[in-house]
Amino acid sequence: MQLPLYQIDAFTDRLFGGNPACVMPLQEWLPDGLLLEIARENAVAETAFFIPQGDGFALRWFTPEIEMDLCGHATLAAAHAIRTIHAYNGDTLHFHSRSGLLKVTFEGERYALSFPSRKPAPATLPVEIAESLDRMPVAVLKARDYVLVYNTETDIRQIQINRQLLDRINLDPGGVVVTAPGEDCDFVSRYFTPQASIFEDPVTGSAHCSLIPYWRERLHKTELLARQLSDRGGTLYCTDEGATVKMAGYARTYFTGTCEVPGNQ
Repeated sequence: MQLPLYQIDAFTDRLFGGNPACVMPLQEWLPDGLLLEIARENAVAETAFFIPQGDGFALRWFTPEIEMDLCGHATLAAAHAIRTIHAYNGDTLHFHSRSGLLKVTFEGERYALSFPSRKPAPATLPVEIAESLDRMPVAVLKARDYVLVYNTETDIRQIQINRQLLDRINLDPGGVVVTAPGEDCDFVSRYFTPQASIFEDPVTGSAHCSLIPYWRERLHKTELLARQLSDRGGTLYCTDEGATVKMAGYARTYFTGTCEVPGNQ
């Protein structure tokens, strides 16, 4: 059967920037194994699948390896597809997900995602992570992801991580985020996922569920500008709202088309 498929660059205002996500609208769920095969064939960090549900949509995210509990950039990509390709004319989208109800509001061309806050707590650095780093962090915290704090943006830009050593640890569905104060923004980060087909994620919205409350407390600011320093780069306009965090960004459509998949048996 033929199904629509879109690829969208999220958290960027230009093509070939931000984090590419595939988006596939469905009328009903396909078998989980088939969803995973589609995500694997798409070969991007995340594929978002959604179906109509109540006053919104049910939303799921798959990497080429696993189903995720939360994904920011693919949620933004799905909202962009619903608004621009499917001509949605409301001001707000509601997504029902494994992480609860997620809200996306439209702020001009910008999409603002309200996600659960995941404030990280002090943690011990696992030996597998420590041995993979070419420089040690000044603080180690953990929520879903390990959050490694450094002193300068230069540390984040220059850090080298030995993938062979880091791949010894399994953090599914989490990863390792390195972060520091920014030079032209409030904070910067990079994100790495051991044992994943895409080792460094270009822009990681879900990691900001932990980064926003950490930097809010440290900088005494509720409005924060963040940049992810991957090769593609991305910008997030962040707000700490207490129980939730808001991260906003732009998106650009790379392609729209159809794909051929086996029937739902």
